[in-house]
Amino acid sequence: MKGQIIKIVRDLHVVNFNNKEYNCKCRGKIRNNKVVPLVGDYCIFDKDKLIIEEILPRKNEFQRPPVSNIDQAIIVVSIKKPDFSVNLLDKFIISMELHGIKSIICLTKEDISTKEELDAVYEKLKYYEKIGYQVISNQKLENILEVLPNKTTVLTGQTGAGKSTLLNKLNPNLDLETGEISEALGRGKHTTRVVSLFELNNGKILDTPGFSALDFYEFSKDEIKNSFVEFNNYDCPFRDCSHTKEEECRVKEKVRDKEILEERYNDYIKFIEKR
Repeated sequence: MKGQIIKIVRDLHVVNFNNKEYNCKCRGKIRNNKVVPLVGDYCIFDKDKLIIEEILPRKNEFQRPPVSNIDQAIIVVSIKKPDFSVNLLDKFIISMELHGIKSIICLTKEDISTKEELDAVYEKLKYYEKIGYQVISNQKLENILEVLPNKTTVLTGQTGAGKSTLLNKLNPNLDLETGEISEALGRGKHTTRVVSLFELNNGKILDTPGFSALDFYEFSKDEIKNSFVEFNNYDCPFRDCSHTKEEECRVKEKVRDKEILEERYNDYIKFIEKR
């Protein structure tokens, strides 16, 4: 039988097949082949013996959190508590680009923000819309539900930005635990402890404890460069331009002309310097 792993608790793997759940264990040869099962994995399993026989090839994967086969990410960012951060938003977006995953930006906590705070964040997000990223608000749940059908979606973003709260709004039957913001640290406390995959509005959605590994060490500088999608709109006079030191670089020119968001370009420099 072909099923999908929707939850893993220690050595117990919950496999969904035809909307029925089977609590399975993995055959030893899977781990002997250095394959670590992930939530989202499609697998061949024996529903009578409750044994997973094989993990099928993945379209993409992450180890922290342990998830796979993602089509799109809803990146949840808040205006305040925790404060909106272009740098953190770019880390999530570039990480998704590098894994071939579409990003959708979801803004939260508008209800506790001033008009000035709202205007400042939305001004930044206009740039992201211009370069092709959809921006939605958690105040309009219908807009979020519209992007879910026929997709496997992961919720990610700032800790404490309201990922579990958003899922509870989308489907109150989930009753996921939510937490308060740590005043001392200015960021949220983790409330999601187990990665789970839920059916929601004819799609699948992953709730995770968060992406703790947002570095790009496994990727080349060129791969990171190409993940800044707007850079690809400009032809530099230099072959294989790195957009860093070359004075006649078109990308640097567009940064000076404010056609490319300077904060985002600065994030690009930081990301490749850490390589």
